[in-house]
Amino acid sequence: MNNMKKKARIIAFYLPQYHPIPENDQWWGKGFTEWRNVGLAKPLFKGHYQPKVPSDLGYYDLRMPEIREQQAKLAKDAGIEGFCYWHYWFGDGRELLERPFKEVLESGKPDFPFCLGWANHSWSNKTWTVGKKFSDTMLMEQKYPGEEDYKNHFFNYLKAFKDKRYLRVDGKPLFLVFDPLGIKDTNLFFNTWNKLASENGLKGFHFVGLTSNFSMKQKIGNHSKYSLSKQDIQPSKFYKQVLDLGFDAVNSRGITLAEMKTKGFIKYYFEKFLKLYLKINIITKFNYKHIIKHLFVEEDKWENVYPTIIPNWDRSPRSGKRAEIWYNTTPELFYQHIKKALKIISNKEDEHKIIFLQSWNEWGEGNYVEPDCKYGHGYLESIKKALNDEI
Repeated sequence: MNNMKKKARIIAFYLPQYHPIPENDQWWGKGFTEWRNVGLAKPLFKGHYQPKVPSDLGYYDLRMPEIREQQAKLAKDAGIEGFCYWHYWFGDGRELLERPFKEVLESGKPDFPFCLGWANHSWSNKTWTVGKKFSDTMLMEQKYPGEEDYKNHFFNYLKAFKDKRYLRVDGKPLFLVFDPLGIKDTNLFFNTWNKLASENGLKGFHFVGLTSNFSMKQKIGNHSKYSLSKQDIQPSKFYKQVLDLGFDAVNSRGITLAEMKTKGFIKYYFEKFLKLYLKINIITKFNYKHIIKHLFVEEDKWENVYPTIIPNWDRSPRSGKRAEIWYNTTPELFYQHIKKALKIISNKEDEHKIIFLQSWNEWGEGNYVEPDCKYGHGYLESIKKALNDEI
């Protein structure tokens, strides 16, 4: 039994947003959490599954430890190895939404593996402004003040890195960065953290940078440009861009490329042109049974690339008609998608058979596997079934 090869290490992204904080009270109204938009969502076309209604856990509040325990049990029973908790460190010691994870850390419960993902992006008022015209206003800016701030960031989470529950790769704590290109001094960041890790009894970090395998919007120096060229469809270029910064691995996402291949190059870019340049809010939708044919690329088989499985994508609770919406999403099709992911990673070393699940509970983006009133435990059962199938 001990000689059996591991099939996969599925790590689920976990959104800590579902509890009120003073900042969200100020920006969005008293008691705001994203449940407000989730509950108010409406179908935008025939067959559009909205609103999405949670079943077992209800419209929960993450300040409740029993909810966190139930989440961990559901995840463990499905075969998920752990949660990747998003945390928000804006620089100069400023944090938001830190309470749920800090309580998990301090209480020791749930006894379920975890790692941290640094959501290193600014917050603006466009995030939860549904279907309205607005002026994009900065609410909380992401900054990188330098070495002292990196040290403060490290020590603020040192207890977590040393926790027995913390997920490791090759003996090193796994730390994921949402926007790897956003850090202007990655060498300083890596060197500072690895030095401090060594001084505090850790082997160093296994740094993972998140990237799309294709993007219309590409960073050139300090600027961005939109490209409409087929020549830019080179997943290896995007992966190497992150690895060349010094990251140990890439978490790859295939949403944009899959949508483009599903829609067709000309139609996809025509709709993008209408939205980006003419500001026409047309409903852009994609059939999930076609999307899952294109979410992975050959480069996802690289040893240091960790692909992503996605049960759904529908940001209409957040952005109304501006959203891109996947439809015909079902647990059965998600199962097929997982099986493709398992095949992609099958020849990697067990430590590196990592698949990120986007996500455990991103209800406002439609990518969640928590039980809902339409499919029950269907998405969790798909994960369990795929992991238990014979190879």
